[in-house]
Amino acid sequence: MRYLAREFVARSLAFFARTVIRKYRPKVVMVTGSVGKTSTKDALAAALASRFYLRASEKSYNSEFGVPFTIFGVKNPWWSFARWLIVFKEALALIFLPNHYPKLLILEVGADRPGDLSRILKIVTPDALVVTRLPDIPVHVEAYASPEAVREEEFAPAYWLLPGSPLIVNAGDQHALQMAKRLSAMLITYGEGEADVAVGDIGFYLEGGAVAGMEAKVTTAKGEGRLVVKGSVGPQQVLPAAAALTTALALGIDVKEALESLLKYVPPPGRGRLFAGINESVLIDDSYNSSPAAVEEVLKTLRDFPGAGRRVAILGDMLELGRYSVVEHTRIGELARASADLVISVGIRARAVHGACAYNDSHAAVLELPSLIESGDVILIKGSQSVRMERIVEALLADPADRARLVRQEREWKF
Repeated sequence: MRYLAREFVARSLAFFARTVIRKYRPKVVMVTGSVGKTSTKDALAAALASRFYLRASEKSYNSEFGVPFTIFGVKNPWWSFARWLIVFKEALALIFLPNHYPKLLILEVGADRPGDLSRILKIVTPDALVVTRLPDIPVHVEAYASPEAVREEEFAPAYWLLPGSPLIVNAGDQHALQMAKRLSAMLITYGEGEADVAVGDIGFYLEGGAVAGMEAKVTTAKGEGRLVVKGSVGPQQVLPAAAALTTALALGIDVKEALESLLKYVPPPGRGRLFAGINESVLIDDSYNSSPAAVEEVLKTLRDFPGAGRRVAILGDMLELGRYSVVEHTRIGELARASADLVISVGIRARAVHGACAYNDSHAAVLELPSLIESGDVILIKGSQSVRMERIVEALLADPADRARLVRQEREWKF
């Protein structure tokens, strides 16, 4: 019965969302990939807001439920019957009443199970597509026959692009580049090395001598400039902004205007965000989610972080890896020990990391970890969503008021 109710609601949302799209016909910029989707979506919103009346997915609304919520401009009603009524009321109002609807939608789309993206693409298809990254071992791989099957599904929106439409791909992603060869879309690349929008000289951005973000030089056929991302660290924080710059250029915005607009971009919570920690430590809050590719990148950031006393990696379970779980946790453990002075694991799967300390869950970790922190420590906290690593970040904050800037702080998550 619960499955039938869920299916009825999903089909109803899809029908109303399709109807809204057909009525208003907004331009749709879609974001897909295994990592960095939400950051890229937020960067796109910052880069394009100066030219377009737009709406972007809130948070990580990227499912067959989340995409209609964005199309309607409503929040997740969770389990509230009254709020579900409001969702459908708003949908009906858009369909039957005149509205000043956005001219451009920025939609993040994701897949947890086979067929997820095909259901979303029956609702809405892209006019332009950004593919963030399709790694060798993608997240959610346990639900698929192979890593290739995950990559194929995540690339699926590209097959809906009309000839000549922008297909924006990370130049370092050989999987996406290979699949793009099948298409007649206009392939535009971004990233380090040879790319249409080339990113180079990536480094830490300093304010008052302290790390405050990342910066890089960007070079395009239409000019060059300096890209600054404040509040988060890691080369991976530059790439969403570079993808947004590339999209802005494809849509007719010049380099200078796009770079100025991107100064307003703030990476979303739980994605490499910097906080002051207890005992004069520095926290790198990457607690939103985790996958092997994402952990690799942020470990490099921890390794290279300037002025650190000790480098501490607190790593939680990486979920949904299926038969790749043990080998990937073991491999990440080796990388962590090469990048950090102290490695701590949280979760049953993460025990394969073989850290100096191991905790079964985040509740156990918060009881002891504060006593282990020393002055000058730079501390990375990362793990999959279900491990709830933000609880550890919260326990290590110097200023409790910063809790409001962490991921999963809504009432529905507080259990």
